[in-house]
Amino acid sequence: MTSRYEFCQLLTNYAEPLKKAVKKKSVKVRVVLEVSEHEDSMPRFIDEYKSSGSSFDLKYAYQASSHLIIIDHKQALVATSPEPPIGESPYLWTDDNNLVGLLQTYFESIWHVTEEVSEEALLFVKRLRPTNHVIFLYDSLEAKHNVLFNYLKVGLENGEAALYVASEESPGEIRDAMKRFGIDVEEKEKTGALRILEYSDFYIIDGKFDIETTKGFIRKMYDEAMAKGFKGWRGTGEMVCFLEHDLIQELTEYERALHRVLDVPIIAVCAYNTNMLTKFGNPINLYSELVRAHGTVLFTGVGNKLGRIEIRKA
Repeated sequence: MTSRYEFCQLLTNYAEPLKKAVKKKSVKVRVVLEVSEHEDSMPRFIDEYKSSGSSFDLKYAYQASSHLIIIDHKQALVATSPEPPIGESPYLWTDDNNLVGLLQTYFESIWHVTEEVSEEALLFVKRLRPTNHVIFLYDSLEAKHNVLFNYLKVGLENGEAALYVASEESPGEIRDAMKRFGIDVEEKEKTGALRILEYSDFYIIDGKFDIETTKGFIRKMYDEAMAKGFKGWRGTGEMVCFLEHDLIQELTEYERALHRVLDVPIIAVCAYNTNMLTKFGNPINLYSELVRAHGTVLFTGVGNKLGRIEIRKA
């Protein structure tokens, strides 16, 4: 786990021993780098090291919070500071089983949090700006969590307030999933930075949906966030509740109204499970209506691989 600069140094300075090691089928290399702001050439470099049956995998995090190398679950090298390049900062070497085990657990947590999230998706949610209104289509809970939690995490780290409206899962299940993802849910809820609501407290109240009521909730939450000193506000909602309550017309009217109301400087991502959309009589028409009500379409499931994200302008 390191910076792109340091990783390039490693590839340059230790190219031959690394290529020799990777050729052994028993060797598995995994690397976590921060996301590039530009077109990423790193995968092409890594391909040069690969041969038939070799394992050299790369994933991305928003930033490499620690610089470390772990070898064979037995040794570890950890930088005392992630800032200076290799050779300019002290490193700690250890073969202590307990310490190596802790570092391995940390690496695995980062690896699995970033698992199945493409660099394109990470950059996309990172670059969303106020008044953006996006429809997100997914086909699994894992894809939903990865994209939406990254989306909220970016805002929280930027000092924004965030809302998650749950309907496919309960608020408790979402809280637990967020904790596993690495979001400090209790602390964020305590400060008012994060709110996780049941759909029946936000969208469909007492079995009925009223556009003006929900729009009022959004404006009120935005105003409260600004009064508390937050830098912005973003929200996301699982929209399956409208489908389950057979409120299709109300849903399309709400999405069109929400797109118009985004003169309020908020960011909104509306999440749809494609497995639910296909259960309706004319899913193509419904999909078309929803796309027209949003500025951008973001969906997973391309090639049945989670996290391979395709982004289309509506």
